[in-house]
Parts: sequence; C-alpha cells; structure tokens
Amino acid sequence: MPENNTPAPFVPQLTTRDWNEEWRLLQKTRRNADDAAYWNARSRTFATKDAPNPYVERFLELADVRPGETVFDMGCGTGALAVPLGERGHRVTAADFSQGMLDRLRENLDERRVSTVTPKLMSWDDDWAACGVAPRSADVALASRSIATADLRDALLRLSKVARRRCCITLAAGASPRTDERMLREIGLRTEVGRDYLYAFNILANEGLRPEISYIDSERTDTFASHEEARATFEDMARRAAGADAPASELQAALARLPEWMEANLVENERAGEPDKKGVPQGPWRLRKPRTTSWAFIAWDA
Repeated sequence: MPENNTPAPFVPQLTTRDWNEEWRLLQKTRRNADDAAYWNARSRTFATKDAPNPYVERFLELADVRPGETVFDMGCGTGALAVPLGERGHRVTAADFSQGMLDRLRENLDERRVSTVTPKLMSWDDDWAACGVAPRSADVALASRSIATADLRDALLRLSKVARRRCCITLAAGASPRTDERMLREIGLRTEVGRDYLYAFNILANEGLRPEISYIDSERTDTFASHEEARATFEDMARRAAGADAPASELQAALARLPEWMEANLVENERAGEPDKKGVPQGPWRLRKPRTTSWAFIAWDA
C-alpha cells in the first residue's frame, strides 16, 4: 500500500495560550507592586496644574468620548484626563487608590471650578459595586497608564463590565517608562522589552472582544537637581535592569561606564525653574535629548 503522507491536522495554539498566567509570572520578575503609600508620597511632587499635554490630547482624541457621555476614569491620578473631560461638561467618576493623588485632583477641580467630576478612593482589587461603581454605570471606561495589577484579565473585564459603550486603556509598547533604554544599551546592559500591550490584546481577543490599537509617542525630558541626583537615578535604573541574576562583574563594568555617558549626555538646562508638563519646576540639569516612551492605546466595544 502507498505510504500515507497526509499531514497531521493543524492545531492553533494562540487560542489556548494562557496570556494572563504569563502576565502574572512577568509581574513577579518586576519591582514590587506599587501601594497607596508610595503614590501618596509621589503626589507631593505633582503640582496642581497637571495640564493637558500632547499625550493627554491624543488619548482624548482617540477615546472619542461623545457629547453628554459619562466617564469612569480608573487610576485617575491628579486628573490629567478627568479634569479636561469635566471642563467639557462630562460627568466623570475619577477613581484612584491614593488619597494623595485625589487631594491633588480636588485642588485641580477647585482651581478650575469644575463640578462634574467625582473623586473616589478605590483600588483595582476593591469591590467596585460596593464602592458605588455599578455595572454599566458609565458610557466610557478609561485606564490611562494605570494598569499595574497582577491579574490583567480581571482588570480588563472589570472595565468592560462598567462601560456601556466603549473602553480605552494605554499600556507600554516598549520598555518601562521608568527606564532609559539608551543609557542602558550604551553602558552595556541588556534591556527587557515587555510589550505589555500584547498581553492585553490577546486576553481581550480570547474573550471574544475586538480590540483596536493605535500608538502614542510621549516625549519625556528628565531634569535633575544635581549630578549626584542624576547619577543615583541612573545607577538605580542599571541595577533594576540587571536584576538579581546578572553577573556582578557585568553590572560593575556597566556602572564604571556611567560617568563617561553622563559627561556626554548631561547638559545645563536652559529652562531650569520653569514648570514641566506636570507643573513641577525643572532642575538645572537635563539630558541632551528627550527620551520617547511609546504607549499602545487599546480600545474595544463593551
């Protein structure tokens, strides 16, 4: 009899991969999860004028919130999205687990005489319904650069449950925004590019939703009070990038190259004292070139 050359049936793997479990494992390799105390402390460095900037303007353009629609903003911070939405007349529930951030938000709202935004102290892990955020309670649900939970699937589905029409989020499309990839590469350290947005895309697709992706490039000008502060910042980045498994000799060699890199890249800041995009006074030293963080804007119908 002739040999049977019929190929075995193809079994697609993407539909069976547990993207959320891989996300959980990835989160364990990263720094400890933020807590409210961390962001309460950071809120003191946020001025009360967290004004719209190119990132915010592009996010709101892509979000396409329609006139008269209500909005739920999870992880609102000091109100980068909530305040301009409130100024446009939208009723916004702005939730964050940091009371410090909500205090800055309240200052923003009072200063601009916005009365349509309701701050709410609430975390991703809380019982949202018990906190007053019921299913289908907003037309549009947003989470801008605020998803840092261990259970990404749960976070995405919670947003879908709240929204009546549309959900919009942003996640990093490259390395962490807290990392300067150029510096790490040029002093000889490898950088891990997590591409967080791919996990969200695949989780949503596996749930039968149809996520759409756009990209927002955000320029960041890092400034420093002194060379010592800059060096401490970059050394911390290098140690976190190297991780616990990197050979000590590799890290020490990279740190030895850091002063030369700083000499070539740290310059006097001609705008020292002027407010940055968050309203915080700039330091007297800056990097020669701003660094760009790429964000993936993902939207889907609820």
